[in-house]
Amino acid sequence: MATPDAGEGTRFVFVLGTGRCGSTLVEEVLCRHAAVGFVSNLEDRFKLPVTAGRWNGSLYRRLPAAVTQKSRVRYAPSEGYRVLSREVSPLLASPMRDLTAADVTPWLERRFGAFFTERAHAQGTDTFLHKFTGWSRAGFIRGVFPSARFIHVVRDGRAVANSWLQMPWWLGFEGPDHWQWGPLPADLAAEWDTSDRSFVVLGGLLWKLLIEAFDSARAAVPSADWLEIRYEDVAANPRPAFAKMLEFCGLPWDAEFERGFERHTFTASRSDAFRRDLAPADVDRLSRILASDLAARGYA
Repeated sequence: MATPDAGEGTRFVFVLGTGRCGSTLVEEVLCRHAAVGFVSNLEDRFKLPVTAGRWNGSLYRRLPAAVTQKSRVRYAPSEGYRVLSREVSPLLASPMRDLTAADVTPWLERRFGAFFTERAHAQGTDTFLHKFTGWSRAGFIRGVFPSARFIHVVRDGRAVANSWLQMPWWLGFEGPDHWQWGPLPADLAAEWDTSDRSFVVLGGLLWKLLIEAFDSARAAVPSADWLEIRYEDVAANPRPAFAKMLEFCGLPWDAEFERGFERHTFTASRSDAFRRDLAPADVDRLSRILASDLAARGYA
């Protein structure tokens, strides 16, 4: 299905994560690099011409990190679900399952490919970076851009579940029949019922559902094109973590990136906040339910 020359001459890098996993931090730091183009939150919110994005990088790199922080009026890279829905399809914004190469119809291939290649061209960049959270969508992306590369940001599933529970927009409080992730598989539904439909457990089960979908997507991508990195390692030792990511992207750590990097503050203080925010019994239950997936990524 993929067009062999889709995006020819441009390196497309997609930062992926479950959400509430630190992927925004990774995206925003990488977009400080002068060689990186991206979709801005202004493009997402307003119907701007593609050419308006030509100033994204130069404007963003001049701003202090504080101006890009969430929960305030800001200018920053965006997942762009509104503009993707307008110009490509709502399919990209809120699918009830992960998207695969089988979902790439010729119509979608043209629109999705044009969305990113036109923006990369308008911004005059050889490297275009975009972030998706929730489902990986990696199979779909590779169906359009066969050489796309992926940085998968992982965070302890107990921390992710705890963070979701504190978000006013999390639809898990209405149960799986009302959220965007589709029905729980039978084994996970049984686990939730056994917990007396605990919302803490449901958050953990959602992480498990998504992270195992990431594992399936990763299996179809050459290892050289997939980098998995833990948020906890980024927060504790950001310099080597970002050096590894820049190398993966084929980008140098130059003086301009150093200046942008130094604008950001990194802290590991929230890495184990779930142990303070959740009841010990809930932490123990999450640890049991998620044991194999946590262990596979080096979490105790």
